[in-house]
Amino acid sequence: MGMEVRMNVIKRNGQEVPFDVRKIQNAIKKANESVDKLHQMNPYQVEAVADNVAGRCRDMGRAVSVEEIQDMVETGIMEMRGYEVAQSYVRYRYKRSLARKSNTTDNGILSLIDQSNEEAMQENSNKNPVINSTQRDYMAGEVSKDLTKRILLPEDIVRAHEEGIIHFHDMDYYAQKEHNCDLINLEDMLQNGTVISETMIEKPKSFYTACNITTQIIAQVASNQYGGQSFTLAHLAPFVDLSRRKIRGQVIEEREECGEPLDEAIIEKIVARRLKQEIRSGIQTIQYQLITLMTCNGQAPFVTMFMYLDEVPAGRTRDDLAMMIEEVLNQRIQGVKNEKGVWITPAFPKLIYVLDEDNIHEDSPYWYLTQLAAKCTAKRMVPDYISAKVEKQLKKGSVYTCMGCRSFLTVEESQKNEDGSYKFYGRFNQGVVTINLVDVACSSEGDMDKFWEILDERLELCHRALRCRHERLKGTVSDVAPILWQYGALARLKKGETIDKLLYNGYSTISLGYAGLSEMCWRMMGTSHTSPEGREFALKVMQRLNDKCAEWKKAENISYSVYGTPMESTTYRFAKCLQRRFGTIPHVTDKNYITNSYHVHVTENIDAFHKLKFESDFQKLSPGGAISYVEVPDLQNNLDAVLSVMKYIYDNIMYAELNTKSDYCEVCGYEGEIKIVTDENGKLVWECPNCGNRDQRKMSVARRTCGYIGTQFWNQGRTQEIKDRVLHL
Repeated sequence: MGMEVRMNVIKRNGQEVPFDVRKIQNAIKKANESVDKLHQMNPYQVEAVADNVAGRCRDMGRAVSVEEIQDMVETGIMEMRGYEVAQSYVRYRYKRSLARKSNTTDNGILSLIDQSNEEAMQENSNKNPVINSTQRDYMAGEVSKDLTKRILLPEDIVRAHEEGIIHFHDMDYYAQKEHNCDLINLEDMLQNGTVISETMIEKPKSFYTACNITTQIIAQVASNQYGGQSFTLAHLAPFVDLSRRKIRGQVIEEREECGEPLDEAIIEKIVARRLKQEIRSGIQTIQYQLITLMTCNGQAPFVTMFMYLDEVPAGRTRDDLAMMIEEVLNQRIQGVKNEKGVWITPAFPKLIYVLDEDNIHEDSPYWYLTQLAAKCTAKRMVPDYISAKVEKQLKKGSVYTCMGCRSFLTVEESQKNEDGSYKFYGRFNQGVVTINLVDVACSSEGDMDKFWEILDERLELCHRALRCRHERLKGTVSDVAPILWQYGALARLKKGETIDKLLYNGYSTISLGYAGLSEMCWRMMGTSHTSPEGREFALKVMQRLNDKCAEWKKAENISYSVYGTPMESTTYRFAKCLQRRFGTIPHVTDKNYITNSYHVHVTENIDAFHKLKFESDFQKLSPGGAISYVEVPDLQNNLDAVLSVMKYIYDNIMYAELNTKSDYCEVCGYEGEIKIVTDENGKLVWECPNCGNRDQRKMSVARRTCGYIGTQFWNQGRTQEIKDRVLHL
């Protein structure tokens, strides 16, 4: 025999383990011994069936599931004419499956507590699955999922989800009436007061207090929803001048008391110095509080901080905002200390920096901030960049942030502020259902007419699933989350009033997600969507998704929008389902992941500039949210390269980020890129290239997986995707 091919089996709890032929032999032996001697197979036949199954598994070239192996065993016994043995085996299987069905949740929960449920544990790279509060959230999630699948959702939608035809996101929060993500109306809450945990919070009288209240608001909001949230620093900018005046009064008072002369130049100097110190403390409060807070779902709040100079009037307020942005960037470059006292890259808050005329050219007044942002991106992977120029073209002249990592509100004529500008703060997203485009292509077997027919059927399925999300939120009373619905984060409804009016007429959006545009093209066209004919087909498909959303919106007055799904756990699940349904097809189902939204495949060689230019056409057709990235090496010593990419983003694409590397090995102190290698069991593991350390507890790795930075490691599918990424610079 040549080299032994390593194979893995996917157990029912999602864990991947090495294939062991003895387990198959034992199962057949048990079934064999349970029938009378006359009908038993001989030992050679038992071994032959087991070897035959092992061979078939090996030929599949992918991890096989326990169910698939059992099907093969059944067929194998029948082929040996061991009918009675086969019957016994089937009966045993049926009995076991009944026992499992009676309470699927028990195993899920128990395996979570034992930390062996790999699927659940690596579902979210920002949750540490060992911690009690996370486990509690996951346990509640398992129960909610069970209720949702058995009782709350129509059977065909659950089946489509299980088969990976669609993905019904955040099923673990569906039983509760929670929404997905939003833009916090911080301005309303700070200027007009709010209530937190039944305590009246009045308008803050200083910048530092405003920062403190902001972190409290964010924690409360995060505990009442399951998706990301964003706030803008512009809403905090007016409080800088409040502090300036307050400090000035104190300085004059102190000098008078001490009999010092009231020299204007000296007073100015002291005030400026103390104000700078207050800004530093305020920003530090936000950055530190947010990563040390633990919300009720066992993680730091998924929060994005928006930095857009022109969101406030030119003059003193804008200069104050610039001071705040400078402080945010400086503190982020430094990072945070881990328990060993080493400065590492924090995952939150995510930062978005808007590129505009007043900061993008060498002679722009705020160019120094853009240079600082480049330095920060090179070291800490954030900020990400929004081009004011391109966003204005796509969003009717508006510039605004996404909700969390990439979900964008749509511009709605029905939603305007008193001054006539479009309203964004206070609006939210109701939830996401994603269509697996690769499955549509594989199901149509490359036949174009069939493809469009199946696509329309599947879109209708997604539509019904999205309606389930919408109906679930209907009738929710504002009292379930006072901070959101009564005290200004999203609205100021009365006690006992339902949120129904906010679900229609453009106040909130609901998202049709899509995944695997690249693999879909390979299956239908035999080429990637970066080829001219592939691109034309891919854009047509994207247009169809948009047309459907427009049709549903017109009929129902619900704002459906097309959304480039962040594929964290979905990517692996979809890939496994595709392999099971269609086998291994080169470029289509031959990986343990499928590609994020419209992205160029991670293995495709393309330079940063061509990639951004190519993907910008698809961002236009993803109005409900999308983000593009370029994969770059460590650029800390090449800030000119970072700045040239930033300038290119400004001219060509609305929203993009640079995936840099910044890891740390605690064993040897190595700071650079920790690599992914394959271990002796065929499993992907992280290894320090300097000292060979493979203990995940002794390294800190930060990678961007879907717009957010993850720091708690990833499932095998996502790890393979990270390993396969090629550099674009």
